[in-house]
Amino acid sequence: MDVTFGIWLAVIAGIVAMLAVDLVAHRRAHVIGVREAAAWSALWVAIGVGFGIAVWWIWGAEFGHQYFAGYLIEKSLAVDNVFVWAVIFSFFAVPREYQHRVLFLGVVGALVLRGAFIAAGAVLIANFSWVLYLFAAFLVVTGIRMAVQRDSHIDPERSRTLRWFRRLVPMTDAFHGQRFLVRRHGVLLATPLLAVLVLVEATDVVFAVDSIPAIFAVTDEPFLVFTANAFALLGLRAMYFLLADLVHRFVYLKLGLALVLVWVGIKMALKVDITYIPTPISLAVITTILTVAIGASLWTTRGQSAHAVAVPAGAPPFRQATAEELAELEPLWSRRDRPGVAQPAATAAPDTAAPDTAAPDTNDTTSGRKS
Repeated sequence: MDVTFGIWLAVIAGIVAMLAVDLVAHRRAHVIGVREAAAWSALWVAIGVGFGIAVWWIWGAEFGHQYFAGYLIEKSLAVDNVFVWAVIFSFFAVPREYQHRVLFLGVVGALVLRGAFIAAGAVLIANFSWVLYLFAAFLVVTGIRMAVQRDSHIDPERSRTLRWFRRLVPMTDAFHGQRFLVRRHGVLLATPLLAVLVLVEATDVVFAVDSIPAIFAVTDEPFLVFTANAFALLGLRAMYFLLADLVHRFVYLKLGLALVLVWVGIKMALKVDITYIPTPISLAVITTILTVAIGASLWTTRGQSAHAVAVPAGAPPFRQATAEELAELEPLWSRRDRPGVAQPAATAAPDTAAPDTAAPDTNDTTSGRKS
């Protein structure tokens, strides 16, 4: 597959432009409804499918099949991301109007992270063909474990990433709108929204470890691996708002995803020295598995209405900042933080730590539940 540097540059520029359009369209915090999410989902799917048609037309049917097989794998595995995000947002009681900004930055981070993973994977496969056996074994084992543990769910309260973040980063226990950082009494603090973003990024590392080897099972072309990942991820935010209240209905999807991982793992192992399974056959198998899993899930749960993921019992770990707390916020990057600017002398009663030491307010800078 002959892909010039100019084509790479044009595709990356197009992805950046689409991200910019999405950011501008959602620059104001608001609750994204089902109709808006469905419209954006349809747009992103149309863009992803349109790019696949362009690949088919320019480079031929084989590469077109490989792109669509990779896109379908990444899109289906992305649904599992949606389920995990729904649990995280529900656990932390993140207001729905703030969720898009977290997901937007999460997707940007995922694109960068997966680009690095894809580059590393391509180099390994090009230089050490036996790595494919390791990838294949990993996919089969992961698929079997997913099938066995399909009813288990992530527990954000036990997350090592969250405990690490709370220990190392000073944090307030209150959401301050869409802010990730705030300054109070001269102290720079992370908000719970930043902790949620870190947890979202950490979960994507886990998903990337599964999805990157899976897509290498259907194509060796780094260009197709990257673009299939990118176009699947671009529509992930809209997919979340479309499916977040329906996660309880996809009861067999994890089993279907597990079978897909086992299938592509077997395909990868066979193609090294035994036989190459044509991409159209792989695409048909993946499509059939996912169609049956989704259809069986919706049939089994027919009659169940949409509802949000259950919120854990008890008070949520974080709260909303009061109007008084918002009024106390200082400019995030004050002049005293700029290099070369002299610190003002402390003359009158300084407004630093005195208010907190005189009358401590445990709701100001504590980080909710203790690890």
